[in-house]
Amino acid sequence: MIWNTSRINAEKVNIELWGYNETGEAYSANWEAEWKYLYTVGRDVPNSGVFSFTPQIAQKQYSLWDLGSMRVSPSSKQDGAKDVNALWSGAHAVAWHLEEAFRKDSAGWALEKCINWDKEEKAMPNFLMEITDCPCTLAQARADTGRFHTDYGCDIEAGSICTYHPGSVHCVRAIQGSPAYGAGQQCCYDSTGAQMLTGDSIGGSTPDRGHDWGVPPYKKPPRVPAYSHWKYDVISFYYCCLWSDNCEYYFTHRPSSDCRTYRPPRAAAVLGDPHFMTFDGVTFTFNGKGEYNLVHSSVHELSVQGRTEPMKSENGSVVKATRLCSVAMREKDSDVIEVRLGEKKDELQVLMNQQVLSFSEQIWIDLKGVFVFSPKPTNVTVMFPSGTGVEFRASEGVMTLTVLLPHDLHNHTRGLLGTMNDDPEDEFTSSNGLIIPSNSSAQDIFSYCAGWAITNETSLFTYDSTHLLNEYYYAPKHDPSFIPNFSMTEDLEDPLLEPTLNLCAGEGASFCKYDALSMRSLQQGNATLLSYRSHTSTKKALEPVQSCGWLSPPNNGQKEGTLYLERATVTFSCNNGYRLYGSQERTCQGDGVWSGQDTHCVADNTLAIVLGSVGAVLAVVVMVIAIVVYTKKQKKEAMKLQGDRVNYQQHASHL
Repeated sequence: MIWNTSRINAEKVNIELWGYNETGEAYSANWEAEWKYLYTVGRDVPNSGVFSFTPQIAQKQYSLWDLGSMRVSPSSKQDGAKDVNALWSGAHAVAWHLEEAFRKDSAGWALEKCINWDKEEKAMPNFLMEITDCPCTLAQARADTGRFHTDYGCDIEAGSICTYHPGSVHCVRAIQGSPAYGAGQQCCYDSTGAQMLTGDSIGGSTPDRGHDWGVPPYKKPPRVPAYSHWKYDVISFYYCCLWSDNCEYYFTHRPSSDCRTYRPPRAAAVLGDPHFMTFDGVTFTFNGKGEYNLVHSSVHELSVQGRTEPMKSENGSVVKATRLCSVAMREKDSDVIEVRLGEKKDELQVLMNQQVLSFSEQIWIDLKGVFVFSPKPTNVTVMFPSGTGVEFRASEGVMTLTVLLPHDLHNHTRGLLGTMNDDPEDEFTSSNGLIIPSNSSAQDIFSYCAGWAITNETSLFTYDSTHLLNEYYYAPKHDPSFIPNFSMTEDLEDPLLEPTLNLCAGEGASFCKYDALSMRSLQQGNATLLSYRSHTSTKKALEPVQSCGWLSPPNNGQKEGTLYLERATVTFSCNNGYRLYGSQERTCQGDGVWSGQDTHCVADNTLAIVLGSVGAVLAVVVMVIAIVVYTKKQKKEAMKLQGDRVNYQQHASHL
């Protein structure tokens, strides 16, 4: 064991083992989380930051504790004392302290544990029907940041060390727990970007009864962060898969969810000076100064507001262009989150309900109705329960905003980022319902955008300085005195023109040129171009993909191919001694249905047996028919003979 000695204010420490368990009837009022001191491994140990020990066979009662944590605390405190300055390890399996049975036959011991877990799972409610489906591709999974977040146990950015999902290069977890049971979803992908399924590999995606990050109320099972997940989803994987070869038990209760019902979010962006890219793909520039509605939706009561301010050139002079400098947002009764440019260049500041948040100790903060993730000062992602994601990136003194909206907000959005309904012709719909053409002049678009200014009564912003009070709170929410340059003249005598034209080529060139020439900065133009390309890459990654769902190999046969998306082909073959019936090859079609027929492998001697059986049946049928015919013939002859006798008797009586 190693630890940071500066965190413990003591010369000597005790090393303790604590156990975690959940008791009572599952999902009932008496279901409780139990956190208990078990015993001390080392006492009066020098606080050197290093300790090692050889596990001893503990008393039998400790075998009931499958998982727990180690605690390092000052020796001056009693064993198991609570509310003391201490360091804790993460949750882990504590099989090393268990009974002799584990040491003599670990696989047999693990199988017994696996079977007991299987019985417990069968008695619990099925949570699989309420969890969200996985994204179809790795690209979708990494781009859908409003609903999914990197699983730190399998992160492609950290080298893809995927202990529990061999063969995967990256996994993500659903950010929100499921509605009723607080369950989690995990989705894993291979090096080709395809989703891995447990039907094909032990490294496949697996859902979780206990969400790894917990679900409010966090003290109630199975919603306890980390520990509930370990109890129901991790330690059981040890028992069934890692410590014994019985994964079929585990995957019966934790099968992969495929992506047949997954619907990717839609993305819109604000970047540069600032330029807008709406949900339906319309692009325009709006250099107004003020505070505006970017996205508003009555569904989920979502509001995202943006503040813009005039730009300054490198020499400090004011430029006739603006930048997005702050964004405030809320969903239903969540905490209000505001992200704004900080005092240092390319640094973002995050406020919760007008108070600054610090990310010096952690990069992930779970608040009321919202998650905030900030891995570094230039990057912030805000996630709401609806699946809405709001991303911020700072570069060259400018904030880039990306908003990701779930499909259920389709046709339910208003604001500068447009109406998300696949119709670019109504993207410029004003707050009073009037529509201007998408090919309107820059001046007309400017006037339209000014109409989306917020009011003090609806504002979510923080006015914590004299400057903000004077410039935004006591001033018009859209400053009519600030008139920007609606276009940039390309002066052939301008020494910056040629390098700008060389830099700004292809898609996004007009935005790049505007920013480079207005700001007199190639760096500014390049930052805008990179942001534009990043957004187009995100939109491409989030394009819908058709899935036909998992195909199983036939009994007594194999399949080749584990990709189940449109145009993917799966090929089947049979073991020796078996013959293939149905389709040898099936292709995923655009309607989500596999081509061909179900595939079966039939033993070579089955046909002979069947034919022999048919022959026997036919022989019996022929025999029965012969007997019936013979019987009818005999009966007919008997009746004829009886008739002859009657006629003879009648004839004799007349004589």
